[in-house]
Amino acid sequence: MKIEISILIADDHPIFRRGLRQVIETDTALKVVSEAEDGETALALIEQLKPDVALLDVDMPKLDGIDVARTLRKKSANVGVIFLTMHKDEDVFNDAMDAGARGYVLKDNAVTDVINCIRAVAAGQHFVSPQLTSYLLNRNNRAASLAKQKPGLELLTGTERRILRLIAENKTSRQIADEMFVSVRTVENHRANMSIKLDLRGAHALLKFALEHKSSL
Repeated sequence: MKIEISILIADDHPIFRRGLRQVIETDTALKVVSEAEDGETALALIEQLKPDVALLDVDMPKLDGIDVARTLRKKSANVGVIFLTMHKDEDVFNDAMDAGARGYVLKDNAVTDVINCIRAVAAGQHFVSPQLTSYLLNRNNRAASLAKQKPGLELLTGTERRILRLIAENKTSRQIADEMFVSVRTVENHRANMSIKLDLRGAHALLKFALEHKSSL
């Protein structure tokens, strides 16, 4: 008897979920144990059912996929997280990987890539859609470069690096918030977290650091 890999699908489009389930279950070793249409439900079902793999969309009601992944990582949940999304943006990709994802598949490639991705992630490996392998290389190269320049800088998330780039452009928290479609409070929280991670003190220390490292961000 083949060993089954249990899977949860979280996406707010029922037609997509149904089609994805059909694709996945063409492999008899894979079994979809549940579906969720929003992030909160997905999180509850993952904690209840403990699937081997969770397929998450980035954009979902109530709780987005990246927040679900971050919560799972904080709880040390033993589940392989895969993002299945339309997002080709490198910052979103980095946020997903920073949140603990081991797989990132574009919905355009779902039919051809999802089964291989599930099998790879269930085996403890990483899998990224072929079009995005350059993002993975950029990520690894940037982390290595930044680590040499400043200890701790490699710990910044994709969102924090993006904010740091905007700070280097002398943009205010209000301007950054407007550009990123988040609240000013969210930006201020990110700034405080970056200062802690980078061991920076003083009102203008983060701006000075951003300007000094602008070419590497």
